[in-house]
Amino acid sequence: MTVHNLGSENSIFNYFISELRNVEVQGDSMRFRKNLERIGEIMAYEVSRTLEYKPREIRTPLGTLDMQLPEEMPVLATILRAGLPLHSGLLNFFDRSENAFIAAYRKHHADSTFEIKLHYMASPDLNGRTLILSDPMLASGKSLLLAYNELMCSGTPKHTHIVSVIASRQGVDFLTKNLEGKNCTLWVGAIDNEMTAQSYIVPGLGDAGDLAFGRKLDI
Repeated sequence: MTVHNLGSENSIFNYFISELRNVEVQGDSMRFRKNLERIGEIMAYEVSRTLEYKPREIRTPLGTLDMQLPEEMPVLATILRAGLPLHSGLLNFFDRSENAFIAAYRKHHADSTFEIKLHYMASPDLNGRTLILSDPMLASGKSLLLAYNELMCSGTPKHTHIVSVIASRQGVDFLTKNLEGKNCTLWVGAIDNEMTAQSYIVPGLGDAGDLAFGRKLDI
């Protein structure tokens, strides 16, 4: 699996990442969502450069010309709820895409362990399509792998792009190992080297879903 770390080069992209991480900015949930959306737009542009294109005739008021345009729009999939702002950014650019949604959550136990539960998925036919699966945080990688495997029940894409804003090194290694031989590409904004026993990325940014939409009850 190819891994692209967009934060490894200097660009305005890292400014948006810095605001997501900054505790003095995080209190503004609207700005937090907007920065996730901006990052989704940048990721969409980068992914678009890998798509297949063909010439199409465009008619202007003064004539016609051929332009190289995408052969088709990718299918956009995200994991609820934290993935919604990032998904919106991707959808701003791929605005004619079909969409898939997955509901997954951490089921916590009394001994402080947890398991990933999935209880909803809606998807179009994925056979032969390009799929973009997004989730802001790639911690252990287990929820993304679970989502990926569930999506495969809707068909086999010709290529899958996985988009995350911040990843742990362990999560990247986990996906790389478990998706070996698959037509997958991973796009991230930053890779952090530490993760807690509860699978929170360090330094990370905290809980993306809570920061975007408010605190939730643990279930």
